[in-house]
Parts: sequence; C-alpha cells; structure tokens
Amino acid sequence: MDVKSRVPGKIMDIKVNVGDAVKVKDVLVVMEAMKMKQLVPAPVDGIVKEIKAKVGDRVSPGSVILVLE
Repeated sequence: MDVKSRVPGKIMDIKVNVGDAVKVKDVLVVMEAMKMKQLVPAPVDGIVKEIKAKVGDRVSPGSVILVLE
C-alpha cells in the first residue's frame, strides 16, 4: 500500500526504517505544511517495504512517501 501526502509540504522527519512493523495510526512521517506540523499516520498494519522520500524533500498532494506491505 502506498502512503501518500495529502497536502503539499516538506518532509521534516521520517520515524520508521525499511523493515519496521507498524500499526494503524503509528506516525510514519512528520511534514511541515502551511507552517504547521502535519503527522502522517499508518493507514493499515504492515511492514515498511520502501521509503521513497527523504528529509528535506518537498512533496505534492498524492506524492508517494513510502510503501507498506
């Protein structure tokens, strides 16, 4: 499952690593959007398969940040 950005913003922190097990609502990524901190939660339980963004990247709505399996 692709985890996508819902708003335009900048990646401030990535809280997980490839191979980590996550539960629904665990914080995966912290973004800055509209000068506010936005937390990106896990939509499902899973394992982090791939991280497609890095700290400092600017993302658009719909950009894939990471992939869960």
